[in-house]
Amino acid sequence: MAYTRGNLAVQPKRKEEVNPLYREKTKVVTKRRVLPLQEKLLYMLTLGVCVLVAITLISRYVHIYDLNLQAQKLDKDIATAKKQISTYQMEKQNLEQKVAQKARDLGYVSPDEDATIFIPASPLSTEGDN
Repeated sequence: MAYTRGNLAVQPKRKEEVNPLYREKTKVVTKRRVLPLQEKLLYMLTLGVCVLVAITLISRYVHIYDLNLQAQKLDKDIATAKKQISTYQMEKQNLEQKVAQKARDLGYVSPDEDATIFIPASPLSTEGDN
């Protein structure tokens, strides 16, 4: 046998193909490794837990946002109510001054502090009819 591994001068003879019209093709088929059922369930469970935690956090933030919005609205309503109250107090003071002046103009006199006020009995009273 001749030395063929390092010597290029000597080439081994090739085998003749039986059917030269048919050329054999090799195809590499890669199979995807299918995950086992338990591993799939574990992944789905982990994903479900993450989604539940995310939904819980988001719902809490939405609730906090809603409470802050309501607090701001109440503050605005309180400020509006305080403005109305101050306006009404000014109107009350003006009306009190006008009532006293109007009474004086009509001839009413304010009673003394020590004076006793007598009110006559009404005609519908049944005390004196007996």
